Amino acid sequence: MIHFLKKLLLFGYLQALNCLFPVTIFGAMALTHYVHVPGIARYDLILLICLVMQVVMVATKLETWDELKVICLFHIIGLALEVYKVKMGSWTYPGEGWSRVFDVPLYSGFMYASVASYICQAWRRFNLEMVGWPKMAYAVAISTAIYLNFFTHHYLWDFRWVLMAGLILVFWRTYVHFTLGGAVYKMPLTLAFVLIGFFIWIAENIMTFFGAWAYPDQEKQWTLVHVSKISSWLLLVVISIIIVAQLKRVKSAR
Repeated sequence: MIHFLKKLLLFGYLQALNCLFPVTIFGAMALTHYVHVPGIARYDLILLICLVMQVVMVATKLETWDELKVICLFHIIGLALEVYKVKMGSWTYPGEGWSRVFDVPLYSGFMYASVASYICQAWRRFNLEMVGWPKMAYAVAISTAIYLNFFTHHYLWDFRWVLMAGLILVFWRTYVHFTLGGAVYKMPLTLAFVLIGFFIWIAENIMTFFGAWAYPDQEKQWTLVHVSKISSWLLLVVISIIIVAQLKRVKSAR
């Protein structure tokens, strides 16, 4: 039991380090929800906090330059998706701020970047290894289809459940091995997709409560985000992990 508790504490400590950037965003949301700083709009202040935290993490070597490059890529991918979704009326940003692109505050890209930050740091600290990884063509094809579905489902049928079935077929033999306290453990990658998507859904409820953004049914009064959103976050996590895994495989080959 003592050995188990030590491993659990170590796991929690490492996860806390991995979550530094997401926690910073949560803190910024909560702080700016209750505290108004004269002379700077809320969304601009959140963006400033995110930028400062990004500089601090690189300067203190909590984040490597390679990880920063991946995070910047996710910032661009996420911001493009946000612009489209806001235009289609999926959600809105009711707060004030000058740092906007087509009614989308620039800080929103950091929410997607924080997912990439967590994955990159967890990969390094837990020494992740993907065993049974599918062919590159399959991984790229499924991630591309998932990303496109976020855009096309407004006009065509929503293929998310078909894509999830495809995920099981593509990754059914893939396991993620992670090291904790000198011991190596493993779990199905598809289970990791579900777990991370679930916890992001919990985080989404916290952020919408603090007014980070609002779904149509939350504009007058906050309500719990529908559980169907877990599937959306799960699919987003799939894209994130595939991109990070493929970049690491390319770097390793070089």
